[in-house]
Formats: sequence, C-alpha cells, structure tokens
Amino acid sequence: MRPATVSIREVGPRDGFQNEPEVIPTASKIELIDALARTGLRRLEVTSFVRADVIPQLADAAEVLAGISVPEEVAVSVLIPNERGLESALEQRERIDEINVFLSASETHNRKNVNRSIDESLAGLERVLGRAREAGLRCEGVISTSFGCPYEGYVPPERVLEIAARLRDFGAQEIGFGDTTGMANPAQVGVFFALARETLGEQVELTAHFHNTRGAGLANAFAAWQAGVSSFESSFGELGGCPVPAGATGNVASEDLVSMLHEMGVQTGIDLDALISCARRAQEILGRPLGSHTLVAGPVDWH
Repeated sequence: MRPATVSIREVGPRDGFQNEPEVIPTASKIELIDALARTGLRRLEVTSFVRADVIPQLADAAEVLAGISVPEEVAVSVLIPNERGLESALEQRERIDEINVFLSASETHNRKNVNRSIDESLAGLERVLGRAREAGLRCEGVISTSFGCPYEGYVPPERVLEIAARLRDFGAQEIGFGDTTGMANPAQVGVFFALARETLGEQVELTAHFHNTRGAGLANAFAAWQAGVSSFESSFGELGGCPVPAGATGNVASEDLVSMLHEMGVQTGIDLDALISCARRAQEILGRPLGSHTLVAGPVDWH
C-alpha cells in the first residue's frame, strides 16, 4: 500500500514563477530549469501557453522552451489552458513530452479562474486532450479545489471524481488533485485517495498536489502516501500559489517533501543537496527569503 518509490513533478518554473509579482528574466528561468533538470527530478513543468496580457510572467514560453537544455530522461511538461494554448504548444512539439490541462471542482472557482462553467471547461478539454493524444503527448488532467473551495466550502468527493472520470475518458492518463488554497486535512486526504483509486481504476496515475496555506501540506502528502499515492507535484522554495483568492500561499516545497520522504526511507531519485541549491539560487534571483523549511534548516544530519 505504501509506495517504496515516489515520483515528483517539479512545478515551480510554471506554478511558482507565474505568481511572482515581477517578471523573472528569461535567462534566469532557463538557468533554474537547467539546474533542476540535473537534480534527479524526472518531470518538470516548465511554462504555460497563456495570454501574455493575462499572465505576463509566462509570456516567454517559447523562448524558455527553446533555451533550456534538459537531459533526455527528464520529461518536459507545459500547462495548457485551451485550444489556442495547445496550438502554440504543438508548434514546440519536439521540445515537449507532456501537457497538463486544468479546471476546478467548484463552479465559482472555475468561473473566477477561467471565466467558464465546469461543463464549458470540460467541453473544451475534451477537444484539447483528444488532439494532444493524437500528437503523441502524455496528458494529465488537474482538478483544482479538489479538497475544498474558498467560495463554496465543502466540495463533495463524488463531484470531483465525476470530473476525474470524464477527464480519464477524454484521454488523460494521469489525474492531479489540487488542494488549491490549502483547505485539506490528512484524514480527508486518506479517505479521498482510497475512493479515487476504487472509482478510477488502476490504469490512471493519481497525483497529489498540496499547498501549504495553513501549514498542513506535508501532513497531507504523508496521508496521500499512506493511501498508496506515488506521484506528487511540488514547487522548489515553496514558490507559487493560487492567484484567486487572496491569501492562498505557495505549494509544498519540493525540498521539504523530498527531505521527509528520504527520512522515511522512500526513494525519489533526487539529490536533496542539489535541489536545495536550486532553491537557494531562486532566492538570490528573487531577492527575498523563500518559505521552504529545509532551505533554512538544511537536510537532517545524523552524524
């Protein structure tokens, strides 16, 4: 039940950078992505093809993809908001291995985030996933507010898993469940992922994506691991957060997650010291302290 090995997709270059108040220079993004790709991470979400007037921090998506030098064994993924975004991604097909699409489990958050109803989002994603699979891309469907919505409160697991089943049927090989504003608790997480596995079957990869808004991110990751989850998304330096609403702070820090897993004897294939170095460099580039605990305290030293 408890996986001996865990896979982590690093989302900081997209989820983290897009939430910074300033635009990070393209050269700095490339530097950090190239360094992350040499830490032992095997999956990197590097950017998103979104409208530059909406998220100017990611307006250089094509330039970033053209400039990075990522080892062949590292899968590069991009976030796709719609069919127009997919068109742009397909122009960079030789540099991309995976795409991630997204919507929310609550109507209010979905409308505030992408100005669509859930049904409207699903209709568009069906077309995006179909075309992406035809192009040979691996596909993940990400469901935000899977564990609670800041506007609607409780989100029934049945609603989340109904959306997940539709994404699976559209062609998503992986479903990511996001605790977008840090409302989940470990007991809820354990029950949810057991139900998700039973509902969605063994062929779909289940991925957990937690935010540390209320300090429960690592506890929730531990609960997901206990429930059999072996795939996680996190962000180095605890960068990122949901742009709506205010107060939704960053993702679980990748180095905190890796440190915890390694101390429990779980293998990730990641060099923790190298990952901390990446977070330290990001801190220098941004010119401010980051929220990662391991960045401050360092790895556990038993000697």
